[in-house]
Amino acid sequence: MSSLLDTYRGTVYPWHCDHMNHMNVMWYVGKFDEATWNLMSHLGMSAAFLREHHRGMAAVDQRISYQRELHAGDTVAVRTGVVSVGDKKIVFFHEMRNADTDAVSAITLLTGVHLDTQARKSCHLPKATADKARELVVAYELPWTTP
Repeated sequence: MSSLLDTYRGTVYPWHCDHMNHMNVMWYVGKFDEATWNLMSHLGMSAAFLREHHRGMAAVDQRISYQRELHAGDTVAVRTGVVSVGDKKIVFFHEMRNADTDAVSAITLLTGVHLDTQARKSCHLPKATADKARELVVAYELPWTTP
């Protein structure tokens, strides 16, 4: 079991906020997406690797629990852990915190499937990727029952 991996740091800008003055849901998803690509790169599946090997990743399930609002000027930190690793999929979560207060702002749970982009179907995760992902498996109390 390991600790969570730092996968994203950023700031909430005024244009991220909606008419209620808090960060709009589309920006939570965007920041979580950036964290996901940092996780994939950490696992050895960088953009260059995916292009070179005609591979991809597809999110087939995503759940988000919004805990506390973020506002313009807030700094954001996302940490990531893995729930499970299968032959073709990784189930992982991101925890978004207000970096100044350390309060959890949102949690997302994702299921990602590894793809052969030429055959257009799922395929086995590279062994090195699966092994590295298993190193990130951590016990974490999610706001839902895991798949």
